[in-house]
Amino acid sequence: MPLAVLYALIAVVATAANIGAQDLSIRAYHGRFAIAAAVVVGTGVGLLAKYVLDKRYIFRFTARDSLHDAQTFLLYTAMGVATTLLFWGFEFGFDRVFATREMRYVGALIGLALGYWAKYHLDKRFVFRTAPTA
Repeated sequence: MPLAVLYALIAVVATAANIGAQDLSIRAYHGRFAIAAAVVVGTGVGLLAKYVLDKRYIFRFTARDSLHDAQTFLLYTAMGVATTLLFWGFEFGFDRVFATREMRYVGALIGLALGYWAKYHLDKRFVFRTAPTA
């Protein structure tokens, strides 16, 4: 399977995990910060899913040990800060402009797609650039 297709499939899985976690969060909490809390929960779930899948199937990366894996995850997360801000900008922007749940999710999908495209290039260059030494 071509790498781009595999990456797109993984992005779809991580996006579904993100949006699904957001939806569950919104259903569980209806308070003042419900949308912000849902976005944070969804982002965390999507981040973990994407890291595990990217590490294994896209970059075929094996950490030397738990500490190395934790360091790699922290770097992976750091690379995701800018792309997360892009994603959140679209999601919150669509929520503000259209004020509907459906359009907020459309904004999330657009932001996630753009963010994942950028994230692949950042991860390839800075996070998973070399295989660990034995």
